[in-house]
Amino acid sequence: MSEASGIEGSSEVPPAAPLLRVLVADDHPMFRDGVRAMLLSAPDMEYAGEAESGEEAACLAAEIRPHVVVMDIQMPGGGGIEATRRIKDERPETNVLMVTMFEDDATVFAAMRAGASGYILKGANYDEMLRAIKAAGNGEAIFSPKLALRLVDFFSGAARNPPPEAFPELSERERETLDLIARGLKNQEIAKQLYLSPKTVRNNVSSILHKLHAADRAEAIIRAREAGMG
Repeated sequence: MSEASGIEGSSEVPPAAPLLRVLVADDHPMFRDGVRAMLLSAPDMEYAGEAESGEEAACLAAEIRPHVVVMDIQMPGGGGIEATRRIKDERPETNVLMVTMFEDDATVFAAMRAGASGYILKGANYDEMLRAIKAAGNGEAIFSPKLALRLVDFFSGAARNPPPEAFPELSERERETLDLIARGLKNQEIAKQLYLSPKTVRNNVSSILHKLHAADRAEAIIRAREAGMG
């Protein structure tokens, strides 16, 4: 009797693994439609929703709590990099997979600094995209083959050729000021920290905006954070 009971117990079916919940953020309806169809056909994934802007993506991620956000870089409403930074600040357990047409190194590294788990090109095929989403869901770092090779080349040469200083057009004092701006400090706080007069700080901020061709303080903050400051 005890043998039979043991056999019956071993035949129990283990509970099914939870579906991987995926939010898609892209301002192109055709791309969203394609990813939605792909996710709906995948038995181990759940299509959790979609967003058309960076702002909407960050808000929706906080509301529906997906495991993975498939995030376009270039979108209105702050863009994918700023949205990624917000999502990772608010919900570190949510993983972000950047999907874009752009391959430039600066964009790749900005996405990595923002907290993206991976970076894949929009030209990736169905299987590559699914593998990338699953890898991001597992917390793995995932990059398309071309980008992975370029990252290896970059880091292998980093020791020989240190990366140039961010914003070389700025003076040392202006870079210090920009770093504090990127940390969220106001002019009065910056003046106290750098032992400068408020007027000098205002002049430095105006000079920074002019040299960076930034429309306002918010744009300067985004650019500074993308460069690793703050």
